[in-house]
Amino acid sequence: MSDKEKESLDDKLTAREGIVSTEEAEELAAQERITKHEAEIAIQESVACAASDEQVIKSKPEEKISPEHQYARYEDVDKEQLQKDLEEIKANLGPVGQEDFQHLLKLERWGRGATLLGFFFIYLATSLEISIGLSTFGFWTIAILAAILIGVGNVSRWANVTHPILHGAYDKVPNIPVQYTKAGYARGKNRYIHWLDWIKPEAWEYEHNIMHHYHLGEDDDPDNVERNMQWLIQSNTPMWLRRVFVYLFAATWKFTYYAPNTLRILENKERRKKREPEIDGYEFSPFTKNGAELWKNFYLPYGIVQFVLLPLLFLPLGMEAVWSALIILIMAEAYANLHSFLVIVPNHSAGDIYQFSEPHKSQGEFYLRQIMGSVNYNTGTDLIDFAQGFLNYQIEHHLFPNTPQSYQQKMQPLVKEVCRKHNIEYRQESVWIRIGKTIDLMVGKTKLLRVDGI
Repeated sequence: MSDKEKESLDDKLTAREGIVSTEEAEELAAQERITKHEAEIAIQESVACAASDEQVIKSKPEEKISPEHQYARYEDVDKEQLQKDLEEIKANLGPVGQEDFQHLLKLERWGRGATLLGFFFIYLATSLEISIGLSTFGFWTIAILAAILIGVGNVSRWANVTHPILHGAYDKVPNIPVQYTKAGYARGKNRYIHWLDWIKPEAWEYEHNIMHHYHLGEDDDPDNVERNMQWLIQSNTPMWLRRVFVYLFAATWKFTYYAPNTLRILENKERRKKREPEIDGYEFSPFTKNGAELWKNFYLPYGIVQFVLLPLLFLPLGMEAVWSALIILIMAEAYANLHSFLVIVPNHSAGDIYQFSEPHKSQGEFYLRQIMGSVNYNTGTDLIDFAQGFLNYQIEHHLFPNTPQSYQQKMQPLVKEVCRKHNIEYRQESVWIRIGKTIDLMVGKTKLLRVDGI
């Protein structure tokens, strides 16, 4: 890289690092505390190990806003007053407490219940097939139900439990168990207990909490669907075939996109520290540095447990039961990908969502962008919200990422009122309508709205 290119890269990185929202500063500080805490634990364990060796030797109803309504222009919104109004909502909700934590535990029980019931149905289908010769229709009816339940449990573990915990939403609950804090959840070997998936928790946390949340709609947002799909949009592929590809991608997206993308973003974090050029592509080959990391710490831990060890639990029923369990778990994986794709991707991806050519410059502007760059789905009871992973409160979540999901339910009507006061569009539609708009964006039928020069 030439001296001129190095200077340009350094200027870009310095400018980007100088623009930090209040929430992002808190997030970065929390990550630094966790790193320090882990280092202290490592030192303590090392000292303890050395000592051991020595010893051996020795509420409000929702209102619909007309789509024909003319909203305020970006530059005309009073961003300072918007900041005051939104932060007043959060302040008036009071401190996070046991009630909020119990709400989390309820969602966790529902997700675990779905998973356990799914495995029970696998046992039921395989044992009945062996004992009484269950009909093909009967077997696959039970098998599909099992796959859906296990998939629901998988999505719930990520969206309803892991997501808010890794944002530190419950860190301030008095006497909260450490496994429900950001510093204690899914760290090290606890990944196998708390959240085992294709994605390494530390990589997803940085990609999602920092790069996505605090650069929403900007060039640095890693989840900009329109930009990520340019290779398909710019191709000569027929429109119908593009849609087929999107459907297939949705059934595998955690494996094919989220795992390698979070690794890439984490690698680029280190490259920025060293003032090195960032990487754009994915490395799937295990014979490359990042490819080896992808297989060792992302793919293999989950793949071995999910598709080898869990099917082997049915070995006492015979190898036929093992193979049946494997097939059902593969079906469950496909369902979990489709379900998570449905509730995650449309949050910021459609022809009525904005992207921005420059980083935000104030906290009030940051809040405005979270509203303009996000969309909510229909909300309702805990069960409806559970099924959508509480991602149907995406606007509230992006305004205040470190708040529990129970807060988001309370904030929603209040945030709507603030948007109405400032004449800002508050988007909320059925998730089924939103996924249609998202697919239109992914295949190039529509484009994101842009606030150029801002």
